[in-house]
Amino acid sequence: MRGENELRPITTLQVAAIVVSSTIGGGVLAVPLLAVRAADTGAPLVTLLGTLVGLFGLIIVTVLGIRFPDQSIIQYSEDIIGRGISFVASLSIVIFFSILAAAISREFGEVVITSILKRTPLEVTVLAMLLLAAVFARTDIVTFASIHLFYLPFIMVPGLTIVSLSLKNSRVLNLLPVWGNEHHDLFLWIFTIAALFQGSFIITMVIPFMKSPTKAFLSMIWGWAIPSLLYVLIVISSVAVFGPEEIKLLMWPTLELAKTTALPANILERLDAAFLAVWVTNVFTTMLSTFYLTVKSITQMFHLKEHKIFAFFMLPFIFLIAMLPQSVLELYEFAEYAGKLGLYITIGYPLLLLLIAVIRKKRGKPVAVKDSSS
Repeated sequence: MRGENELRPITTLQVAAIVVSSTIGGGVLAVPLLAVRAADTGAPLVTLLGTLVGLFGLIIVTVLGIRFPDQSIIQYSEDIIGRGISFVASLSIVIFFSILAAAISREFGEVVITSILKRTPLEVTVLAMLLLAAVFARTDIVTFASIHLFYLPFIMVPGLTIVSLSLKNSRVLNLLPVWGNEHHDLFLWIFTIAALFQGSFIITMVIPFMKSPTKAFLSMIWGWAIPSLLYVLIVISSVAVFGPEEIKLLMWPTLELAKTTALPANILERLDAAFLAVWVTNVFTTMLSTFYLTVKSITQMFHLKEHKIFAFFMLPFIFLIAMLPQSVLELYEFAEYAGKLGLYITIGYPLLLLLIAVIRKKRGKPVAVKDSSS
């Protein structure tokens, strides 16, 4: 990996863009519903707490990445806990992110056939997104980073615009009391919100390619802060406009929020079509990261150099997983359970590795900083 790191470095800004666009994914549609189920009017507070749990996990993998600046989690885990145990753990990472990719693609398919292409078979839309992600997952790290950086403005600007314009229809009373009226399994729901940040786990794959690995913390902070701000604002806007009780009746509250929002002077009376176009971009970048992380993990598990072949090899398995749920409700139940279980992989496992690395005084080889402005 050292050779590719020296020949094709990526910048701090690119890493931040990768983390942001990998985190803002399909969960944008349902996050108000998840938060309202937890605490009614306290949904924004629950969302904020969930983002803080996500920050904790990001800090752990970033600290590990800086400690082992020339290796990914698949590689330095072998040095920390041995090849046999790390292989089982790495296989768990591959399985989990394959499931995550399947859930994202299935949600994409459900939204598309419900809102846009109502006569298109579900299998076609799911397979189309998986094929697109598989093709671009075959690229090198520089192209991968450039794709995320290019699409970042298309993800952030429309999302923030819709949120800001929707506030004119808001009622502050819908947000009171700020701590909520009822709390149903609050901690479990906080972890559900935190699971929305599992796409940011991709940072462990890109730190070894940074010009300045020591600046990974800066990328991580921006990569966490921007999605967190967007998620909290979306929840605040949705609850303020609809109220918690109405949100409980909506499958995709954020999409309904876009339908009630118009541009000034009625240039566009509804922004749901524009929002869906942006959301498709969100799904693509998140899918690309999960696909890329999966195939790179397999490559590094078997100490291979080429990852391209595994992109299409994994596609049929992910497609089969995506088609397993029999309905949208079953899909979300499946995704919620998998997301909570995945926190053991994306937070618990890295924390264990960090503790063992500190106790055993394990550390990777330092990497020279070639460009201090990166």
